[in-house]
Amino acid sequence: MTYIQLIFPAISPDQSDMLIAALSEAGFEGFEEEASSLKAFVAAAAYDEAAVQAIAGRLAVRFTQTTIGETNWNQVWESNFSPVVVEDFVAIRAGFHAPFGTGVGHEIVITPKMSFGTGHHATTWMMIRQMKEIDFDGKSVFDFGTGTGILAILAARLGARRVVAIDHDEWSIENSRENILQNQAAGVEIRQADTARLNEQFEVILANINKNVILDNLAVLAGQLAPGGILLLSGLLATDEPDMLEATKKQGLELILTTVRNNWLCMKLTC
Repeated sequence: MTYIQLIFPAISPDQSDMLIAALSEAGFEGFEEEASSLKAFVAAAAYDEAAVQAIAGRLAVRFTQTTIGETNWNQVWESNFSPVVVEDFVAIRAGFHAPFGTGVGHEIVITPKMSFGTGHHATTWMMIRQMKEIDFDGKSVFDFGTGTGILAILAARLGARRVVAIDHDEWSIENSRENILQNQAAGVEIRQADTARLNEQFEVILANINKNVILDNLAVLAGQLAPGGILLLSGLLATDEPDMLEATKKQGLELILTTVRNNWLCMKLTC
């Protein structure tokens, strides 16, 4: 499969955050943040140049464009993927890194390829950090927009009796299956789906996607949350908080806490 790589040079952290949010909604599937630049990746068939030009104009940034193949993409990940540690709770590394050994509670091996979710981005980091405070033992868990499968793998590690993880993207489904097998995450079921509607109830629901997808599926997510269950949301900018508070309140959800990291928001709710 052929992909388009865009490089946005000389940008600020705020511009990078806004670009990731806007490009995610425009179909981009992978990002690499560097000190003052951003790389964004999208399948060539899904690339909408007019939409990207509009985003770049609105944010006053410029970009260069190249075409890459699957092999090149994997080489890019291997040359840029560095380990991530979330406090003393979780260490995330690629298969070509040496094991961490002692000092962290859980070690997860991820080969991200084109899928989102390595712990590098603030939203994934916050989701993992908040999962430390949730009792997963014996619980049923729904991971909506699983990406690499990292949150589903962690839920299984934390004792969930059943984890259903879905994504709309075929590449993410393939990648998450590889990562689940690599980490021997028993009890994780992967499904390809375009909506959150499963007609089941879960005691913990995880959704790290973006504002529009969350809002489009919020009623379904709330309806599938068992009484007293936990809904953990991210993929949201800090400026999205007022809209999200209004929307979640309409669904009868009660806010437990919010956390912010690098202008990104994570919300923990219950019903």
